[in-house]
Amino acid sequence: MVHYQRGEPGWKRFRFRWPYPEGLRRLREEILAREDYDPSVLWIWGTMQARAVVRILEECERELGERGQAVVARALIEVGKEMARQMMEGVEVPEGLSEAELASFCATVINCIAYASLEKPRIDGDDRVSFEILWCPHQDVYSAFDCRVQRYLVQGMLEALRERGLLGDWQVRFTSTIPAGAPTCRFELYRASKESASDWEEYTRFLEKKALEMAEKRGVEEKTN
Repeated sequence: MVHYQRGEPGWKRFRFRWPYPEGLRRLREEILAREDYDPSVLWIWGTMQARAVVRILEECERELGERGQAVVARALIEVGKEMARQMMEGVEVPEGLSEAELASFCATVINCIAYASLEKPRIDGDDRVSFEILWCPHQDVYSAFDCRVQRYLVQGMLEALRERGLLGDWQVRFTSTIPAGAPTCRFELYRASKESASDWEEYTRFLEKKALEMAEKRGVEEKTN
């Protein structure tokens, strides 16, 4: 049994596509069974890519300010859209599946496949679901502030779902993160009221402002040293 399987009856009817299928096929059929290849190096390779994205964002913020930040954010949002579009291409939502189930199942696919993480999901009610990330590939190399990079990817994924007419009034928030010292990363997806409909985007803007202030401070310190 693999970790992205769930026990709910609705999960057995829920379908999704694996993203980047040709590269994945090659990995599974030609590489993973080789005796001269250690699959754990994929974590090292992925971590290098993740650190590179953080550094690119920081350098663009330092050198180009708000414009540089916006360019990187837009690129990350588009990658998030690309991932979700591929996973949902041609997929129909099973009849009778509730929106809470759909939100939770989509989160499982994103968490366990797109983010290669281990999760503990819960359907808390008709208008709210949650999950805990028990292990994330980034948890030992990302700071809590570095996790802001993932917000853009998630935004793109949500926008791709909304393009399909799915989860249009649902929002997401985190209540704890491993890089900040918590034992797990805990997130909630909920049907948003008018007052909370833009919570995710507003917190992203708060982090963007803070990041630009930090970048400006680093630039001043570099000039004075």
